[in-house]
Amino acid sequence: MADQLQQELESHGLTADVNDGYGLAVVSVWRGLLVWTDGAVFWWSTGWNDQRDRPVYAWHPTADPTRAARRIVARYADLRGSAPKRVLPAPGSRGEMPFRAGDPL
Repeated sequence: MADQLQQELESHGLTADVNDGYGLAVVSVWRGLLVWTDGAVFWWSTGWNDQRDRPVYAWHPTADPTRAARRIVARYADLRGSAPKRVLPAPGSRGEMPFRAGDPL
């Protein structure tokens, strides 16, 4: 089932890795987005419940990997939209700090 989900995600332009063992498989989509399956359902974290101090999960039956992939793609878009932007070094620099403590000025 994980392989089918991986193929569906690829049809949406998302590359994912599949790993399995001990009766479960995990589809690694992106940082913070792992989709687990036991063969009957897919489940993934959608956030955090502060009142219960635990993650909140969405789930979808494995009988419909196409729709599950669409929901996961939407979650991916949410995570990408809230991801911190990477700061790039200034043009011409090598990404180094201008000086370090102890360097001669």
